[in-house]
Amino acid sequence: MKKILFVASECVPFIKTGGLADVVGALPGALDKSRFDVRVFLPDYACIPAPLRDSLQYAGSFQMNLGSLGEQYVGIMQTVRDGVTYYLIDNQHYFSGPTPYGDLRWDIEKFCYFCKAALSILPSVGFRPDVIHCHDWQASMVPVFLHEMFLDNPFYRGIRTVVTIHNLKFQGVWDIPTFQKITGLPERVFTPGRMEFHKDANMLKGGLVYADRITTVSPTYAEEIKMPYYGEKLDGLLRSKSGDLWGILNGIDYEIYNPETDQKLYATYGKDNFRSGKAQNKRRLQQELGLPQDPDAMMIGMITRLTDQKGLDLLAYVIERLLLSRVQLAVIGTGDAKYESMLRHFEWTRKDKVSASIMFDDTRAHRLYAASDAILMPSLFEPCGLTQLIALRYGSLPIVRETGGLKDTVRPYNRYEGTGTGFSFRDYNADDMLNTIYFGEMVFYDDRRAWDVMVRRGMETDFSWNTSARRYEELYDQLS
Repeated sequence: MKKILFVASECVPFIKTGGLADVVGALPGALDKSRFDVRVFLPDYACIPAPLRDSLQYAGSFQMNLGSLGEQYVGIMQTVRDGVTYYLIDNQHYFSGPTPYGDLRWDIEKFCYFCKAALSILPSVGFRPDVIHCHDWQASMVPVFLHEMFLDNPFYRGIRTVVTIHNLKFQGVWDIPTFQKITGLPERVFTPGRMEFHKDANMLKGGLVYADRITTVSPTYAEEIKMPYYGEKLDGLLRSKSGDLWGILNGIDYEIYNPETDQKLYATYGKDNFRSGKAQNKRRLQQELGLPQDPDAMMIGMITRLTDQKGLDLLAYVIERLLLSRVQLAVIGTGDAKYESMLRHFEWTRKDKVSASIMFDDTRAHRLYAASDAILMPSLFEPCGLTQLIALRYGSLPIVRETGGLKDTVRPYNRYEGTGTGFSFRDYNADDMLNTIYFGEMVFYDDRRAWDVMVRRGMETDFSWNTSARRYEELYDQLS
């Protein structure tokens, strides 16, 4: 049986700020348990909900040297959920904050500690993985520490590493003297061929250099990040390691996101009765949001961070023209103050058309998936995107820009061939986006049969973890 260790900064149900947590929470359970012994290392954040913290059991502790910062306490807390063993690394000095992330300088020290502790713990818990699978910059120092500090110990020899890029924009960059102080790594590590990055040090770059394989969360994004426009100044490195770079599409948990059993909805439904089910959810959500209860109005949802990356600048440019058509726009999310203010303004002045929930409310998000006719995702870049996968599951047609995972998962409607699962546009252009929305409106109002066929086709598409998990198993088999 092959042994796989996941190292990540977040994981449902313990802690979640984004899609990374969904992936780390779902993928271990989707792997073939008869062939893979999968365990997960996480920080033991004080902000983990109390019922989950109460389930943890003390499994030991020791002192670990961390560069010039001296000896640091490493506690080991353990629990088992659905056949997967989770180890949470306990250190109140680093993990007692109200949120998992905060000041970047502090986060860099915190996750350097976490990465070294993850390796140091392995002999204590009697688990020697064949592959360590590290997620994003917060875990990317594991391959660096492994190769530079741990290989003198026979226990660690032969362990292979994978680094998954969930979003290349975030890399963990700070000055080299600070990294030397925190890590105690030798000077050769901070050279251009390793961690040095424009005279600073880069945690993600270090992980990518030392890792045996690199994965990212969609095939298209794997190609995009080898180009300067998407490569975030690491495109050269990624091109040089293209033979070790895999693009594996994320999935979603079909037990959590199931409109037939979802207790957060006003009414459950399936692919055979989605018309009536979605109509009930729309009416009740319109009432909850204070929108006119118009069952025939096309409801467009957005469940997103309110940032330029997510295309909010495009929406800002065309929103007044969009609201001239017969649509209702319901948005859930937080982000940049200018976009929060813009949406509040339009909710105030156009309450007949706009609802702005400047928060993240998971129950309301589920209800919006069920109530909306379309989900808008005009992203500047999108490594994978889970929102469009959930939308298809709930019978809400995605309107997306053709980038990253959006391009891989949404098939644009072709009226002549009668194919597609949504609508898309190529260039990052507000007028192109608006014209695509108008095209969707035309189909919705003038050819409802074609719309409903697309909805059913989307609901029948399988974006569960089953397919993706087989690809990861192939990767692990290749390495071990």
